[in-house]
Amino acid sequence: MNAVSMADAEAILADRNVIAVGVRGDDERRRRHGTRTTFVRVFEVHTDALRLADARSGQAVASLLPAGVAAGEIRIVGKPASVEDAVSAVRRAVAGADTIPLTAYSLADLLALCGGRPDGLADLAGRLVGAGLTAIAEAPIDLLPDAVAMVQAVRQAGLGVPRLSVHQPADDPLRLVALAREIQSSVGGVRAFAPLPRVQSVAQPTTGYDDVRHVAVSRLMLDNIESIQVDWGLYGPKLAQVALTMGADDVDNVSPLEGDLGRRRSPLEEIKGNVTAAGLEPVERDGAWNVR
Repeated sequence: MNAVSMADAEAILADRNVIAVGVRGDDERRRRHGTRTTFVRVFEVHTDALRLADARSGQAVASLLPAGVAAGEIRIVGKPASVEDAVSAVRRAVAGADTIPLTAYSLADLLALCGGRPDGLADLAGRLVGAGLTAIAEAPIDLLPDAVAMVQAVRQAGLGVPRLSVHQPADDPLRLVALAREIQSSVGGVRAFAPLPRVQSVAQPTTGYDDVRHVAVSRLMLDNIESIQVDWGLYGPKLAQVALTMGADDVDNVSPLEGDLGRRRSPLEEIKGNVTAAGLEPVERDGAWNVR
């Protein structure tokens, strides 16, 4: 199936019949993936915690994961205080990640560390690769000036950018979907697009109906990106489950922590149960997109 045109996408977003919109998104999702629905358990570690650990000279590097915790990805979150902090945090995390895929940072935050300079970003990306990093955690394309050039700069330095995201609600969300398509066409290497904004407007919060329309239209427009992604921790099980029936096929950021409710109520069992209840097949993957 070819991608829908911008005019068709605008009509889809304006359609009040959410069920009809969802059917179109789901049809395309099933054409690509069948019922297969991937998810990843992510253990987040803040860059400041790694900086403090690095300052304790003489300490042996221990595993970043607490005993008994299973995760498919370790993700460094937060904005580093400096370029040197960014590199040293990655070096320490690589030493403590063992064989678990490691991702780190927002591309927008790294660009800010470099004063907004593409050449500085490329240099930092090369240093992160030298420290052992293979992939950026996220690229919020609405925060990147000339997003195509910025993604290309880090890719040419050897650093993967597998996930494009949106930071905040946009007046023209279709422009961002089209930008994601352009990045993939021009640079490549993108595995997933997460169309739902990570922060909400207090003055004009989106509705669940708006959110799932955006998921559906993203699936229909992005014929060159494999997966449409929804964040489990950010949007919660209910909206994530609906999104999976309207075009999304990958769930990010499932907690690896068991909590106090017992194994049957663990995040792992919850995500598997929700995906199954939607008539889909849950498949756990890791941060390198390998099935576990």
